[in-house]
Amino acid sequence: MTTGGYKKIFETCEELAEPLPATVTGRIPSFLKGSLLRLGPGLFEIGDEPFYHLFDGQALMHKFDFKNGQVTYHRKFIKTDAYVRAITEKRVVITEFGTFAYPDPCKNIFSRFFSYFKGVEVTDNCLVNVYPIGEDFYAVTETNFITKVNTDTLETLKKVDMCNYVNINGVTAHPHIERDGTVYNIGNCMGKGATLAYNIVKIPPTQKDKSDPIEKSKVVVQFPSAERFKPSYVHSFGMSDNYFVFVETPVKINLLKFLSAWSIRGSNYMDCFESNEAQGTLFHIARKYPGEYINDKFKGAPIGMFHHINTYEDQGFIVVDLCAWKGIEFVYNYLWLANLRANWDEVKKAAMMAPQPEVRRYVIPLDIHKEEQGKNLVSLPYTTATAVMHADGMIWLEPEVLFSGPRQAFEFPQINYKRFGGKNYSYAYGLGLNHFIPDRICKLNVKTKETWVWQEPDSYPSEPLFVQTPDGVDEDDGVLLTIVVAPGSQRPGYLLILNAKDLSEIARAEVECSMPVTFHGMYKP
Repeated sequence: MTTGGYKKIFETCEELAEPLPATVTGRIPSFLKGSLLRLGPGLFEIGDEPFYHLFDGQALMHKFDFKNGQVTYHRKFIKTDAYVRAITEKRVVITEFGTFAYPDPCKNIFSRFFSYFKGVEVTDNCLVNVYPIGEDFYAVTETNFITKVNTDTLETLKKVDMCNYVNINGVTAHPHIERDGTVYNIGNCMGKGATLAYNIVKIPPTQKDKSDPIEKSKVVVQFPSAERFKPSYVHSFGMSDNYFVFVETPVKINLLKFLSAWSIRGSNYMDCFESNEAQGTLFHIARKYPGEYINDKFKGAPIGMFHHINTYEDQGFIVVDLCAWKGIEFVYNYLWLANLRANWDEVKKAAMMAPQPEVRRYVIPLDIHKEEQGKNLVSLPYTTATAVMHADGMIWLEPEVLFSGPRQAFEFPQINYKRFGGKNYSYAYGLGLNHFIPDRICKLNVKTKETWVWQEPDSYPSEPLFVQTPDGVDEDDGVLLTIVVAPGSQRPGYLLILNAKDLSEIARAEVECSMPVTFHGMYKP
């Protein structure tokens, strides 16, 4: 790590005019015939104005195409309003997560004064993920805007405002997608009596009449908010065959601050977060059919949480596996680009102060009898997770720790989602963060806690995506696809294909250009 090569993944790069051929070592499995699509930031400054936070760089879409054992690499910036206007005006025009957009210096004081009161321009910088809705594909962030893209040419097609279809202030970049193509997502909203709530939105699959499924989006269930004017930050949610699970963490968005922030010079989204230490972590559940909230109160010690791994039902319990960060502090406080680009000793020093990562399993009992207070309600034989009823009817959840290493996170989790999403499963795959720097690929057996690791010096991988072998029988019969940046190499970026059973290398496809960090993506057959 001492070479500081990781700084390269936070550097601006150019888009490509046309796909580049990759040099393949090993053999590309014949069943890989589609594309690996990934999203992340690619432009980290405009003119002499920098973006300050990891989630501010402008969205760049990457694509590796598989064809007859050959691989090509392509990438293009998504032509969002945030990007196009910034490039045109050569400055940051729309405020991003951690970067404030100053009003145009060329305008006079009156027009500047009025622009403060026109309300906020919410960013459409869709740098986090890409997923299908019906037959279309959308690049997304966490605001109300999603952007339709052509995944073959990487052209940007159109911006869609989800507010036009459902009562929602934003939706996460982590929907759940059922086998028939139904999409479920969650976002906060104004609920009854001007109090906050969280809505689960359902978008149906491809329509017979070829109409846009988004037009038929509807809210199926609403979760209450613990605080009237302060929603929790929501990054993902859990879904099993019959239930939704929403984890309400103590990391809050102060709405009053948020609304006034846009009139305060220099303010951005990051300034609006705060923590409610007293709240702890609340676990909410709702039935899927019909959508109804279940009023039992489940609570645990405070954690920050971005990614659910998997959620399933077993013998009257819901098992919830997730990547936790212990405590109440917002992990994004440690993801300023200046922190991530620091020298290794500084990176380590900062990470020592940050919340500690841990993979946790919580178990929520569905069948609750009020007389059972004071004893553990969880009777599943294979877990040490507990649920204990207190006198006031609140059920306290203690997790089982599935993986823990000091300042070593198992993050950006993936599973064999097509077959085991919402089902009792054994394996999770993740990106290993070493003091927030991605330096390995991990596999975790959630039943035995056994782990496997792929790692090479000065190599920085990204979230591993699982693709099943077509005739595979076992849960882990398949490959993992990840993009690795190796700044010191002759060909500094490559697609890596690992055997999902033991993380041994099957093939790599190297290209002669460097690549910045990517967050999430998908394999499109």
